[in-house]
Amino acid sequence: MQKNIKYQSHQIAYRLIGAGTPVMLVHGFGEDSLIWDKQIEFLQNHCLLLVPDLPGSGKSEMITDKSSDDPISMADYAAVLEAILEEENIKECIMLGHSMGGYITLAFAEKCAEKLLRFGLVHSSAIADSTEKKATRLKGIELMENYGAAPFLKNTIPNLFSQKFKSEHPEMVALLIDASQHFSTPACQQYYRAMMNRPDRTSVLKSNPQPILFVFGTEDVAAPLNDLLPQISLPTHPMVHILEGVGHMGMWEATTQVNQFLLDFINL
Repeated sequence: MQKNIKYQSHQIAYRLIGAGTPVMLVHGFGEDSLIWDKQIEFLQNHCLLLVPDLPGSGKSEMITDKSSDDPISMADYAAVLEAILEEENIKECIMLGHSMGGYITLAFAEKCAEKLLRFGLVHSSAIADSTEKKATRLKGIELMENYGAAPFLKNTIPNLFSQKFKSEHPEMVALLIDASQHFSTPACQQYYRAMMNRPDRTSVLKSNPQPILFVFGTEDVAAPLNDLLPQISLPTHPMVHILEGVGHMGMWEATTQVNQFLLDFINL
């Protein structure tokens, strides 16, 4: 079921599917809720899925009433997710975030720990951007300003997949590129600034008593395995899955495995 709420003055779209334990799936940059369709098809008979389009993606309006002195942050996006839960009168949920969606999940966990049964990071990290990464984000913002978000995404999306997947499934890569072409330049720049400015949130993981899911890919250049592995020692009960030969898009590259990882985590 497609639903909408008004968050402040903005329309936010989300899908509500299934019944049972509430599970929110949070997409990443250059994506919308459709990125989870293969997981929705598998999980919809096992739980209640809440699948939002983040502000500025899919059918959700971009948040435009923040000033340059108070730019939008991951915490702002997390507040949107909180508003959806309140709209549905859901007191607790499981939250699973892909890439930027993982950053938002961590911001939600920092502010609303009592509203999470547990959470998971899918190709994501609690570490803040390095100085080098921030410089790369700034360059990306400039490139989008000069050429637009669509050409930028067309160039960057193929790098999210492993070489093997790209060569064997070029039509899937093309599908994601085509789906990304409707993104507005201001929305993508807003995401990049929010990612660039996000704080380190490893404290959210440290000694966290909740089960926390980690899904990594050995060929992930956007969230390199060596950068992510130190984080698994921080929580008390990590659940770690490493996908061999998979890049940043495990939901598409290793659908069957990822679906089972998510279901096992939901059913704990």
